[in-house]
Amino acid sequence: MADNGSGQDFHDAEDPRLASLDQRLERARRDEAKRTGVVRDDGEAGYQLGNRVLAALIGSLVGSALIGWLIDRWFGTTPWALIVALFLGIAVAFRQIIRLTTKRPE
Repeated sequence: MADNGSGQDFHDAEDPRLASLDQRLERARRDEAKRTGVVRDDGEAGYQLGNRVLAALIGSLVGSALIGWLIDRWFGTTPWALIVALFLGIAVAFRQIIRLTTKRPE
């Protein structure tokens, strides 16, 4: 029996209006969380991770090649600084990719 004394207990009855309202509220909460950026869509998160991995790989290689080439030009060590810088750039790129792709459980 209900505590308010009406004689009806609505806790056990399944009201389709309440179920529909719960579904709409949950959908609205998810949409609001996506809109504000609290929760990201899985497809979008994968796309963003791929872009970050690609940027880390290209940025590390191009940056290290440029630095190695400049050192070669300044000090006259023609291919050696470029080769060493490229290997360092590859190592940095892989380290960044590993950091980006491994997540700690929350």
